[in-house]
Amino acid sequence: MGWEALELWGKDAVRIERLAGGVANDVWSVHIHGQLAVGRLGTRSNADLAWEVELLRHLDREGLSVPVPIPADDGRLFADGLMVMTYMHGGPPETEGDWRRVAETLRELHRLTQGWPQRPGWRSSTDLLHAETGTRIDLAAMPPDGVARCRAAWARLIGREASVVHGNPNNPANIRMTTDRVALIDWDESHIDVPDLDLVLPHNAADLEAGAYDIAAQASAAWEAAVCWDDEYAKQRLAEVRAV
Repeated sequence: MGWEALELWGKDAVRIERLAGGVANDVWSVHIHGQLAVGRLGTRSNADLAWEVELLRHLDREGLSVPVPIPADDGRLFADGLMVMTYMHGGPPETEGDWRRVAETLRELHRLTQGWPQRPGWRSSTDLLHAETGTRIDLAAMPPDGVARCRAAWARLIGREASVVHGNPNNPANIRMTTDRVALIDWDESHIDVPDLDLVLPHNAADLEAGAYDIAAQASAAWEAAVCWDDEYAKQRLAEVRAV
């Protein structure tokens, strides 16, 4: 159905302007019943979207600033790959102090989601020590040497507690800050993994000690190489992962 599904949110629902939304989705600002919102159209399964909806509603109830799914007129929270969410105002982090506020918000996310179930079809970084595929990851498509390097980086995470990770919080475009709150947007890559993967931030704003930062940075570079393979960005990230 594509964007025709937007009519489920009202006959007056209309797209306004395309927004940055990564490679997996078509993201637009929309008007729904006179209010500004965000529409995201992608190819995720219903089970995948239901997981994300439940996560965002849980985090909103617990006081975290996140986009909240807006029901269609018939009560559905997504339809044919389309989800409509509240628009989060604000700007990106700019200073070291801003990034420290982001780190505090991420730690609260991790605290609130200990024991949360894995996103359907996804694998954590340590799962990929034994599995070859998970959502957009296909290790068989990567060079064997690259896979060995990635797995060596992920092996250093074995035994760590897991929670929901945002998946890409070091991208300033995924943060909307005001003077009184930090909002995390674009949850399309969120899944269950080791929290430190979220904490490789500018200025080491999460204050990871040197050894922990190195482990997290290597594992994060390996993850991004695998999930984006094989574009130029993925190759750059893989080059950051040390040889075994």
